[in-house]
Amino acid sequence: MKQEFDFVEIRIPAKAEYVGMARLSMSGIASRMGFLYEDIEDLKVAISEAITNAVTHAYREEPGEVTIGFGIYSNRLEVMVADRGGSFRLEDIKEKIGPYRHDEPIENLREGGFGLFLIDALMDKVEISNDHGVIVLMTKFLSEAEVDVSDDQISAT
Repeated sequence: MKQEFDFVEIRIPAKAEYVGMARLSMSGIASRMGFLYEDIEDLKVAISEAITNAVTHAYREEPGEVTIGFGIYSNRLEVMVADRGGSFRLEDIKEKIGPYRHDEPIENLREGGFGLFLIDALMDKVEISNDHGVIVLMTKFLSEAEVDVSDDQISAT
C-alpha cells in the first residue's frame, strides 16, 4: 500500500536573492506539520545550503532555475532541490536516486562540498543524484513528541 502524501513544487530563478523565498515556504510547511522550532531551523539551513550550491555552481554561463519539491507525509518531510531540470515526480526521482555516502569524493558531485556535509549532519537522510544536473533529496522525520502537538497537553486530574 502506498503512503499518501501531498507534493508542493516551486521553481525559482537561480539567484541568491530567491533563497529566502524557498526558506520561508519550507518553514511554513514544516510549521504546519508540527515540527519543533529547532528542527525547522535545521531544515532552513539545509535547504539554504542545497539551493546556494545550485545557484553557485549549476549555471555559470547562462541563467537557470532551481526546482524545489516538498513531499509532505504524516511522519516526515522530504525536500528535493534540483538544478538543470524542470518539474519532477517525487516517486520517479526516488526510484533512481542513491544515498549520500561520506566516503564518496565530494568533488565528483560538485566543487566545494562543505554544504553537503552540513546538510547530512542536519537531516535524517540525504540522497543525491547527479545524472542530469544535481538533485538533492533531504528527509527530516517528525519525532513522536512533534507528532502530538495538536493534542491537549493539559490532563484533567
